[in-house]
Amino acid sequence: MPDTPLSRRSFIEATGALGAALTATAGAASPFRQSTDARLKGQPLPANLRLPATPPRRRPGDSVGFAIVGLGDYALRQMMPRFDQADRAHISALVSGNPDKLAQVGDAYGVPADARYFYEDFAKIAADDRIDAVYIVLPTAFHADFAIRAFAAGKHVLCEKPMALSSAQCAAMIAAGRRADRKLMIAYRCHFEPYNVMAMRLMRERAVGTVRLIRTEQSYRAGPTTPAQNWRFNRALAGGGPLEDYGLYGVQSALYLSGEMPESISATTFRPDGDPRFTEIFAHVASQWRFPSGAVAQLATSYDSANANLAQVRGTEGTLIMDPATNYSGLNMRIEGSGAVALTPGDPTTQFAGQLNHFTSAIRENTPILTGGEMGLRDLRLVEAIYASARSGQVVKLASDGRMRG
Repeated sequence: MPDTPLSRRSFIEATGALGAALTATAGAASPFRQSTDARLKGQPLPANLRLPATPPRRRPGDSVGFAIVGLGDYALRQMMPRFDQADRAHISALVSGNPDKLAQVGDAYGVPADARYFYEDFAKIAADDRIDAVYIVLPTAFHADFAIRAFAAGKHVLCEKPMALSSAQCAAMIAAGRRADRKLMIAYRCHFEPYNVMAMRLMRERAVGTVRLIRTEQSYRAGPTTPAQNWRFNRALAGGGPLEDYGLYGVQSALYLSGEMPESISATTFRPDGDPRFTEIFAHVASQWRFPSGAVAQLATSYDSANANLAQVRGTEGTLIMDPATNYSGLNMRIEGSGAVALTPGDPTTQFAGQLNHFTSAIRENTPILTGGEMGLRDLRLVEAIYASARSGQVVKLASDGRMRG
């Protein structure tokens, strides 16, 4: 099927404040080459993927039917296999731009042929009563468009992080959900992961005393690639680089481990010259936050340094260390100090089913959503503040909702 182009108007709306911040951060004589390729493409099936040998088990009558929008690596390797572990969620439809992949995945998951949609006929889901909700797993530039269209079709929305490319686009998504009286949840899986859930509780209980310093680092060294080969390195599709992707875990950790919003942020960015991976995005982003309590947080993220996935909270009476902190599995957490202890609160792989269970309860019982659109909006405001500080070389002051002051 043909690719779906992103119109000029949609692109301008998609980039919004974040796009302006990125352009300004790069400077008047920008070293970046802006891609004009901002299209939604149907990619081939990921290499070495094992699809289910038999379709998932039958679900109870009140199970929520999801249309998976975007059949990329994360959807196929991580989330879709976990639906069978959820209490009442099932895959009822698929949306892709690749007909061969749509057929293979549809057969493996037992999705009927008439519940397999292409991007360009997405609006037809409105007439499909098998679909209660959509799970959007597309490049970031398309999150808002498909969320708003899903709400118009009368469906609830679970959207991958980052919520969108700009805070303005996040606000539009929230407004569309309210108009449609449908739920919006951002897939911040760590809020349903046992290690991170315990870490939040320990910090509320002052397990390390008064928090003085939080450090987070999310980094890896990307192999050879270009913006045309990998959408995460394409500024029009992904934004500024590692901050919105891997670094968003650090943003989240700093917030839920401190229990505070920063009152000010200072930041820097870096892009190596002549590296084809970084013609459109930054390689490194670092920021320092100051909280109203006086605590500070130091965040770093990179697509061009050795692997790291760390969260550390240093308090007046001890230190909480999570390393790795937010992986899909294999997490480690300990407290160092007078009450030193290693902590093993549960199986990290349950986070995916926990996320689905939380959303289905919100749909069926109208319970509050922990990671709603307002949280995604807050985080995009902080991302914009980080880029604004890096652009100006000045400290950016923030209101309590993450908006920049002045």
